[in-house]
Amino acid sequence: MKILVCVKRIPDPDESLKFAGGGLDYSASKWVPNAFDEYAIETALRLAEVVGGTQRLAEVIVLGIGPESQRQQLTQFLAMGADRGVIVDADPDKLDTATVSKLIAAVFKKEACDLLIAGKLSQDNEGGQVPQRVAGLLDVPQASFAATVEWDQAGKALTVGREVDDGVEVKRVPLPAVVSVDLRIVLPKSVKNGSTPATHAYQEGPRLASLKGITMAKRKPVAVLKPSDLGVAVGNNEQVVGVAAPPARKAGQKVKTVEELFEKLTKEAKVI
Repeated sequence: MKILVCVKRIPDPDESLKFAGGGLDYSASKWVPNAFDEYAIETALRLAEVVGGTQRLAEVIVLGIGPESQRQQLTQFLAMGADRGVIVDADPDKLDTATVSKLIAAVFKKEACDLLIAGKLSQDNEGGQVPQRVAGLLDVPQASFAATVEWDQAGKALTVGREVDDGVEVKRVPLPAVVSVDLRIVLPKSVKNGSTPATHAYQEGPRLASLKGITMAKRKPVAVLKPSDLGVAVGNNEQVVGVAAPPARKAGQKVKTVEELFEKLTKEAKVI
């Protein structure tokens, strides 16, 4: 099996926001991997590897769309264990969601992949549209917000579980397919590939790159493509109207009795 994982770098969510010219100022931002993409690569690696063995069940390809010179985060994913990388050299600010989806779909076809794994959203804009768009472009089944994944190798299908309001919804999707993952996918027993013992428990969360992995990452092949190589025209039909900080919170009020609190909740706040 060949697994494609799309990844993205984002401004560090822990940094304070800076505003300039009606938008966000990223000039001094620290760039980090999108957390949900870390969950996606961890899912792919758990599907591909056999714990206690040396064989590899799948090739894991990591795809980044952005300037070729800014590949630090892609290298980090290679250090975690991905086999090779693909960079589509383009300015993300000049691409809209539809174009990004077309680029991912084109790479998926070019590489003849069996499975696309993506994070459910990117933390910088929380659009949550790309995996679904790619599935539509490829005309393949999709499973969104996966909390568990089990690979039926013989049946060439995945059984995907996701949390819903009243429990867990389970879907079986044939390959090729698109899967977007949620945060519970990195719990110790959330991913099963049919070869690693089902009793095996991974360490919770995405793995850290080892020193050996960091050294090997520098030797792994990374193909650099232009959008034109994939037959995709660059375009951006999305426009940011404006960005502003939320209004400052009003100071709280102290009450002396439960009766006074109840009165304020019913008559002033009107939440009861």
